[in-house]
Order: sequence, then structure tokens, then C-alpha cells
Amino acid sequence: MANLKELSKNPVRVTSGHRLCAGCGAGIVARQTLIAAGSTPVVVTNATGCLEVSTTVFPYSAWKSPYFHSAFENAAATCSGIEAAYRSLKVQGKVKEDIRFITFGGDGGTYDIGLQSLSGAMERGHRMLYICYNNEAYMNTGIQRSGATPKGAHTTTAPAGKKHQGKSQNKKDLTQIMIAHDIPYVAQSYVGNWNDFMTKVQKALSVEGPSFINILTPCRLGWGYKPECTMEIARLAVETCVWPSYEVENGVYKVNVEPKVKKPVTEFLKLQTRFKHLFKPENTYILEEIQKSVDDKWTFLQRRARSTCEA
Repeated sequence: MANLKELSKNPVRVTSGHRLCAGCGAGIVARQTLIAAGSTPVVVTNATGCLEVSTTVFPYSAWKSPYFHSAFENAAATCSGIEAAYRSLKVQGKVKEDIRFITFGGDGGTYDIGLQSLSGAMERGHRMLYICYNNEAYMNTGIQRSGATPKGAHTTTAPAGKKHQGKSQNKKDLTQIMIAHDIPYVAQSYVGNWNDFMTKVQKALSVEGPSFINILTPCRLGWGYKPECTMEIARLAVETCVWPSYEVENGVYKVNVEPKVKKPVTEFLKLQTRFKHLFKPENTYILEEIQKSVDDKWTFLQRRARSTCEA
């Protein structure tokens, strides 16, 4: 597990003074990632999105590591190209030090627009860590629905109204898609548990080959809650099993956080205005469908964890 005393000695390579919203989880993700990396030299690539536009307002930058801004769709390809160039230079003896490569992308630039680029980078086996800060919509461009947006959520392109009650489709399970690439390390984590996330970052950076972390990152603007509730809502996502915290190392599943008491999904949903329409009497069936889906996926994950550990 990550050691807080040791982490406190590490350099802080994402500065304060950026323009992310109060209560935004993306800045927490970036800051903790680079602290977890320790003193190891790191090159960061960042897809267009909330994190990029708010931390690189010209002529300023919040980043104290080499940083490369990519378009929405090609951050993984950009990082893989930089990593390949580094390996070539190291073979030639022009670079001596060990360097790690980290890509940040939101769910829009990861689940949807950047999926082909991400899949290619993982399949080719580049030694890079891709972190999806998953706020479950295209928050940077106006809260449009994405492949990560959960069923029933209100967005500007899947609004709750007379005809529809928010997004009608289930969200894509990108973590399982990454696991299917048979890469050394894949994990889900969440803002609100620094130890869980930073331990996973350290594991991911230590493996030979590609790694992927999907971290639930609440958005106080798009989800509709008070800025001070970010951590509470993220923890509730785990306690309700809406967002399980788990990892897969070389094909072996491990559930990292087992709720002492599995809370109903309504405990998570009711704190966010994007779900308030679901609590109308006529929409009870949607809540029941969401609960059943969460229960089924939690059961699947527990079975998978037992079967791979026993094997």
C-alpha cells in the first residue's frame, strides 16, 4: 500500500492556481498521480478536456513535468509515439535515465473519441499508464452524454422530459474492454480514497508494458451537487457498488474495497440533480432497473475475483 509518510516527501508536480471548478475531482487525480510517481521523471500527455483547458491557460501552466497537449482523439497515440522515441534513444545511448509516461483523458476522449487510439496503444504494448478521469459526460463542452454516462442521467443531449427520462442506454464498461486487451495491469478507483488510487498508480507504473486506470471523478457542475460533497459522492458510488474498486493483475481479479453494508443505489443517486427526475413515482421502474444492473454486475465481479484467485 502507498505510504503516506513517504508520499509526503515526493515533489508536487501539479501546482495550485489552476482554473478547475471548486470541488472538481480531476485536479485531485492529476496531483495524486504525480505525487505517487515519486521522483521518477515523468512525461505527461493530456487529451483536450476539462483538465487540459483549466491547467494550461496560455501563457501559464500548472504542470511541472514535461507536458504534451493532444487532441481529443489521439492522446494515447501521442504518448505511445513519445514512448517509442524514448526507447529508441535509450538503445542508442542518448538517454540514460528511466522515464515513465502517463496519459490523462476524460471519458469523452477515452470511452468514445479516443477509444481506437487507446486500443491501439494497449495492443502494441507500449510502457505507458493511461488514466481516464471519468466524470461520465462531456463536461468541458456543455455536459453532453458520453459512452460513460449512466442510464437515467440527465444531460444536455439526453435530457429528462416528457418523451425520455435522461439517457436510455446503459454505460459502456471500458474497464472490461481494457481487461480484454490482456495487458499487465487494469484497475478501477475513485476520488475519495487516496490510498487505493495512489497504490494503484504505483503498481501501474512498475509493470513492464501498458496499464490502465479508470477513476470515477465526480463533476459538481454536471452531476449537480455542492462542491464540498465530491468525496462523499465518490465513496457512495463504491458503497452502493455502482462503481466497484478493483484491479486485475496479469489476469487475476481482486476486489479492493468490499462495502461493509451494501447500500441501495438511491443513496448515491439522490444527492445529484442529474437523477432527480428518477424519483418521480412514474419512474420507479427505472430505479429498479438500475439497481438490478448494479446487483448483477457486482455478483459477476465477485465471482470473477473468486474464480481467478482460486485458479
